[in-house]
Amino acid sequence: MEGKIRRQKIYRVVMIVIVTAVITFMVTTIVMYNKFNNLYASDSNTSNSTNTSNEYSLVQTLQTFKTMINQLYIGDIDEESMLEGAIKGYVEGLGDPYTEYLTKEEMEEFTEETNSEYVGIGVYVGNDTVNNTILVVGVMKSSPAEEAGIQIGDVIEKIDGVAYTGKQLDEATKVLKAEEGTTATLTIRRDNEEKELTVVRRKITVQHVASEMLENNIAYIQIDSFDANVASSFEEQITSLINNGATGIIIDLRNNGGGIVDEATGIADLFLDKGETILITKSKKENNEEETKSERDPIVNDIPVVILVNEATASASEILAGALKDNYGATIIGKQTYGKGVIQTLYTLTDGSGIKITTEEYYTPNHNQINEVGITPDIEVDITENEDTQLQRAIEELKNNQ
Repeated sequence: MEGKIRRQKIYRVVMIVIVTAVITFMVTTIVMYNKFNNLYASDSNTSNSTNTSNEYSLVQTLQTFKTMINQLYIGDIDEESMLEGAIKGYVEGLGDPYTEYLTKEEMEEFTEETNSEYVGIGVYVGNDTVNNTILVVGVMKSSPAEEAGIQIGDVIEKIDGVAYTGKQLDEATKVLKAEEGTTATLTIRRDNEEKELTVVRRKITVQHVASEMLENNIAYIQIDSFDANVASSFEEQITSLINNGATGIIIDLRNNGGGIVDEATGIADLFLDKGETILITKSKKENNEEETKSERDPIVNDIPVVILVNEATASASEILAGALKDNYGATIIGKQTYGKGVIQTLYTLTDGSGIKITTEEYYTPNHNQINEVGITPDIEVDITENEDTQLQRAIEELKNNQ
């Protein structure tokens, strides 16, 4: 009987939320309950009456706020936008920079980015906050932007005659990613001179792995992000380098902020013996520790490996660096890494929105903590303005091992 009453109370609370346009972070206790009801039904059935009472009190408070705003606020009220802002505020209240709520549009963008494929012109742009302009900070190889002559350092002033400022970066980015085959006319400023360039949007596959053979048959392979299919691209390129006589390998993870954990463990799989530990994870469950182990025989055997890292090497990059340092004997060169030793799980909700939640902390195979610590290089090297001294040190290290 008590359980039935309790469920009735929760149902009333949820119905109030559905009817009420919720405007501040407090309502999100109920909103998130409503969104996750199907995922966590068993939890809702065991909620105590105190929690239900608190939630009901929050709804009453928010109903008062809603009434006051409707009666007094002189501007337009976008209730959907307010609801999304309320949910974001609630999640941000955790104080965890990695746990976040994603709107439906943000989820679509996130999925597009991690799939390494999207429709656009092929530029990386940023907000130049000093000048409030949109600055081109990168141009993808073989992209429409490169073919049209767009260069790093260009300022995008207009798109199809419409002016955009740095603060309007999101709006401009959406315009650049319009339908495949359509044309965009960009007004850019370069060296105080305006130019108009016409670019045709098309589907672009972003290449996150690049490689070459350096002197003394030293293979150099750079990974800038762990997005989808990075492990397979790495395997293809490292296999080619080994077949061409590589006697040493440099893996460059500098400025790699991470990405999909499975892609990083997939690369570690290429170096470690079957059954060797790649990483250790711990979740909220009591005494819960799980090991991710190599699932195949290695394709790289007895070839010395140096890994380049810096202060922006984070997350999945630290997983790969830690695994190869502990269980392959790789030498780490550069600067102390960022120290993001936690893993997020992405949940997609029925309305297309989603939430990334920090669900696990990870450790290297030797149980070394990464979170807020990072990985300490075996050889610490500062990089100079005119020379990549870290790369040169890596080459010297491998030469000494030949």
